[in-house]
Parts: sequence; structure tokens; C-alpha cells
Amino acid sequence: MKWITRSHVHVDRVACPWLITRFVDNEAEFLFVPKSQVDAVAAETGAIPFDAPGAELGHKDGRCSFESILLKYDLQDPALGRLAKIVHAADIAQDLEQDPLARGLEAIATGYGLRYPNDEENLLRQFEVYDALYAWCRLQVAR
Repeated sequence: MKWITRSHVHVDRVACPWLITRFVDNEAEFLFVPKSQVDAVAAETGAIPFDAPGAELGHKDGRCSFESILLKYDLQDPALGRLAKIVHAADIAQDLEQDPLARGLEAIATGYGLRYPNDEENLLRQFEVYDALYAWCRLQVAR
């Protein structure tokens, strides 16, 4: 399936493709377009919008997009739940202090954005970060 979001990925727009690829659609294709073009390109291509204004898989009812995807696809892995808390706090500025790992994840996202401004390359490189963070979350919830 095709998935679409805003260009210039940051925390939620990296975490969501990682989640989609690892747990929802392992053959996902991601499109990155300017915010003003998400709806039109989604209509043209049939891509599923995420982390974009008005998207079902976006910020709703206090959730970040990562959490909306967990809910929509009924992903109940406790380690993903722990990861969702980190992503939420890192993605939503006023909630940054809600998780001790949030500032670090936000800093990593900013650094990767500066080093890899191409969204596809940024994803490829940051997926390793999320794989490692998910492994840590699995260890934490197992304790």
C-alpha cells in the first residue's frame, strides 16, 4: 500500500513509517509531499494519509499519530505502548517532560533531519534507532 504524509520528517513522521513497516504493512511505500498537497496527492494515488491535518491517522483526542495507528490497527504489544509514550512526549512540545527519554528522541530526530534532509534516506537511517528503542522497550516491559 501507499502511505502519505508531510515532507521534512521529524519524530512522529519517522516513528509512524517504522511502525507501519514493522507491524502493519511490510511492503509499504511512503510519499512525502508539502502539507498543502497531502489531500490532493492522497486522492490521486489512493495513499493512506498519516500525521497530516485532518487525517484519521493523525493527532486526535490528545493522541499523536503513532498512537492513532496503534489504535486503528489494534496493536497491543506492551513494548509498543511504552514506545508510544516516548514518541508522544517527544512529538508534542507541551508534553516533552512527560517521559525521561523524550528530549533525547527529539534531539536525535533533529540531528538526523540536519544530517539527512532527504526524507527517504532519513527514514532508512533512523529505523535503526527505532529498532533499538523498541528492543529496549521490550526489555523494560519484561521486567
